[in-house]
Amino acid sequence: MPFSRGKKPTTSKIPKLHPKGLENQDGPQTKRSSSSPQGAPKKRTAFVDITNAVSQCFLAPRFESDDVKPAHKIEISNPIKKKDPVKKLQKKISVLSKNDVNLKSVVSSEDKLEELKNVETVVKLEEPSSKASIPPHLLPPEIPPEFDIDSEQLSDSTHTAEYAKDIFDYLKSREEKFVLHDYMTDQPTLNTNMRAILVDWLVEVQENFELNHETLYLAVKMTDHYLAVSQVKRESLQLIGSTAMLIASKFEERAPPCVDDFLYICDDAYKRSQLIAMEISILQALNFDINIPVPYRFLRRYAKCVNAGMDTLTLARFICELSLLEMEFVPVRASLLASACLLIALVTKDLGGWTQCLQFHSGYSVEDLAPMARKLHNMLSSPPDSKLAVVRSKYAHKVFFEVALIPTVNQEKLEGFLK
Repeated sequence: MPFSRGKKPTTSKIPKLHPKGLENQDGPQTKRSSSSPQGAPKKRTAFVDITNAVSQCFLAPRFESDDVKPAHKIEISNPIKKKDPVKKLQKKISVLSKNDVNLKSVVSSEDKLEELKNVETVVKLEEPSSKASIPPHLLPPEIPPEFDIDSEQLSDSTHTAEYAKDIFDYLKSREEKFVLHDYMTDQPTLNTNMRAILVDWLVEVQENFELNHETLYLAVKMTDHYLAVSQVKRESLQLIGSTAMLIASKFEERAPPCVDDFLYICDDAYKRSQLIAMEISILQALNFDINIPVPYRFLRRYAKCVNAGMDTLTLARFICELSLLEMEFVPVRASLLASACLLIALVTKDLGGWTQCLQFHSGYSVEDLAPMARKLHNMLSSPPDSKLAVVRSKYAHKVFFEVALIPTVNQEKLEGFLK
């Protein structure tokens, strides 16, 4: 079963991985000499043979007397020879005929240019009608200037500001496909406490491997989706969680940990063949569709609407990550959960409530967020479980602005923003 994590940062039961040494790289390649090896015959060019033959022809001995004649007479053509006048006239006639053809082609090309100009004018006149024929769903979304949060990054291609609104609208539409229910009633050997211990251990794995937060959220989502369709034994619960983290690492990380690393953190309780078989089982249960919307992505997007600082965003992340342990938040849509976490963080930091810009980009009003915000407030107000202390100890560190030590907002103050 998952093991508990000790005090940060020295007494963690998950051993840290030693970075592997780089493989030997080949040295610089030696430059091959352009000269031929010693003793090799030099190449003879064809021009040398031709010049020798010509020189022999011109340097042949002259025969002064007519009586003695060579057996074979060599005739050398004179390059300076007058051209035949008949051929000259023929060439002039051919040049004149070619000029006539060229003139005709120029005249025909001018006619074609005029025809092209007429076609261009017709196309220009028809442009407004072609724009009007574009279907409405293919037109870019009209964003009011007061709600535009992406135009500042238009010059930076990494932000994809032109498609940001479309991307998050698409992710929100995909949430309907991944809505879950309370599956614990269908698991005879599991309970909510076992699931909470597993998620708490996955948070520790993510921290020790220094993985992205998206990897953690995706691993928890895949674990829930697999448990919702498959009955498992409690002995294989840690194997399911570590395998889901492996799949999420392959999807999110640039350099994901290998299979041996996940076998190591499980204290060699499972074999390599078992982990690979579980990976196949999880992917088949999800129909190989693992692009599941997670709350962390929506949280960063919505925090941008109010220019929230890193301390406010980290506080919302702490609330959202703490909700991963609770079974009652499993059926909640990712965008709705992220909006409610951000609302509590804004009220706690005295930064106001839910603005019109947040309502435009999230699609949720204050009335939609009120029930979820009250549930999250009850979670924060309840006494923490000593067995599930990884998330709170993680966000109590200075790196995360010690947001776990911030007192929970008053219930009356929160209700003032929910009405």
